[in-house]
Amino acid sequence: MKNTPKNIAIEKLFPFEGHPFKVQDNEEMNALIESIQEQGILSPLIVRPKENTEDEYEIVSGHRRFRAAVKAGIKEVPALIVPLDRDAAAIAVVDSNLHREHILPSEKGFAYKLKMEALSRQGKRTDLTSGQIVPKSDDNRTTAQIGMDMGDSYKTVQRYIRLTNLIPPILDMVDEKRIAFTPAVELSYLLPEEQTMLVSEMEYNDCTPNLSQAQRLKALSIQGLFTKEQLSAIMSEEKSNQKERVKIPVERIRKYFPKDYTTTQMEEIIVKLCEAYHRKRLRDRDSR
Repeated sequence: MKNTPKNIAIEKLFPFEGHPFKVQDNEEMNALIESIQEQGILSPLIVRPKENTEDEYEIVSGHRRFRAAVKAGIKEVPALIVPLDRDAAAIAVVDSNLHREHILPSEKGFAYKLKMEALSRQGKRTDLTSGQIVPKSDDNRTTAQIGMDMGDSYKTVQRYIRLTNLIPPILDMVDEKRIAFTPAVELSYLLPEEQTMLVSEMEYNDCTPNLSQAQRLKALSIQGLFTKEQLSAIMSEEKSNQKERVKIPVERIRKYFPKDYTTTQMEEIIVKLCEAYHRKRLRDRDSR
């Protein structure tokens, strides 16, 4: 029997728990909202029944369309209802998104982790990808299977999964390309409290660790020798491509900004204030 779309009320739909891909309010989202307002949703969402409910559904594919529909004020959306269990749905969520043109390192890391955990619980898989069976006990073969469709080796898949051990501020720096992928993998071995110390040190020195520094920090952490003094000594090293900078401890200026402001946002405000101050000085000079 052919599965036909069904109109489902927006309030009965929920994002997939642990969905690893960010749904961002950007220009692409605005264009999608406009398209939905003009033409409706042309491609139905794919959803599965939520456990222990009668008429609520979890989104498997179509999170961006769902978000756009909500923002567009749409009350119902067309959706295909598929009877997937949690693990099969997790694999489908990942497989339906990994071929997008732009994927952040954090998205890829959490996607690979979600799929690996689902495959581990299944024990083996014969659906949704190449049809090969992957033994539950062999992590290397599991990660190799996961990376096959993306052209990644099992080691690369494991490195991406390592990124999920980074605390959010450092993971954001990886997504923003302020920290390169390979140093980020090394930093993922630091304890959370050590990573928090590193964030403060990066803000103070206005720099990020290169591969050599990240490897030394990892070694100190593994050996139980990681200290604030060792961290400061490593992070204060002058790099050949490092320009002269003005350093202001973030604790000194944090009280002047909203609590949710990032250091980048604070920097932008400071630069604008400096520009305004410079223009005022020029006006004062010209009026003399």
